[in-house]
Amino acid sequence: MDTPLSPKSYALFADFLQKKLGIVLGNNRQYLVKSRLSGLLKNSNCADYDALISKLIQQSDIALTNESLELMTTNETFWFRDAYPFDLLQDNILPRLSDSQNTLRVWSSACSTGQEPYSIAMTIANYQKNNPGRFRNVEIVASDFNKRVLTQAKIGSYHEMALSRGLPAYYRQAFFEKIDDKHMQVNATIKSMVRFEQVNLLSSFKALGKFDVIFCRNVLIYFNGKQKTDILLKFAACMSTNAALMLGAAETIGGAEREFTMNSERKGLYYSRL
Repeated sequence: MDTPLSPKSYALFADFLQKKLGIVLGNNRQYLVKSRLSGLLKNSNCADYDALISKLIQQSDIALTNESLELMTTNETFWFRDAYPFDLLQDNILPRLSDSQNTLRVWSSACSTGQEPYSIAMTIANYQKNNPGRFRNVEIVASDFNKRVLTQAKIGSYHEMALSRGLPAYYRQAFFEKIDDKHMQVNATIKSMVRFEQVNLLSSFKALGKFDVIFCRNVLIYFNGKQKTDILLKFAACMSTNAALMLGAAETIGGAEREFTMNSERKGLYYSRL
């Protein structure tokens, strides 16, 4: 029998989710909450979704609440997503930065299972191969709120199906090692460039330090206007001189335009701090 979720409990959970993670559920998406939390309900001592949500909001079991928040995050990702940001990184941003510095810090701010930060690392490694001596010190910080996907990302092992989603043959051959007939692993060189952290973009991330490039792609669409502006202003505060910000194709800097200037290149656009 289908376990119901009352409109009141749904509204309370939607408000809780927005305050905690910035995710806006909208109206009448009970089916989404139920599908994401169905396993949690089965393994809890709660009689129904209303009782479960009451327990989650009360945060009497922090581990249970955190697990519910992780289950509600979206982790759609694939290699070299949209291609042009990585072309811009290699052809425009890295050459400009390498003219004035020998260190490089990049942040993948919603890394999911690791495809984006590892794609960034491979792009940088390929640039270094073609430009010997550039960027002797590289650090890529990859963050996500979801501990489960961070654990997967740290391992760096991927099934053939995941590898087929956007990974060019050259990068596969150059930067992966075979585990078995259906799995390959990112090699040690690429893994050593990436450090993983759990970060909630609604919280302070000042402790992460300054960055030369920030990727925040297809993330801001899940936040409301004020939250987007607050996140972008915090990005600006942790960007070094000449740093670049990559957003998703459908995302803009909105209320933070006073902090950024748009750079339009042949292959696409990115933002620099003013």
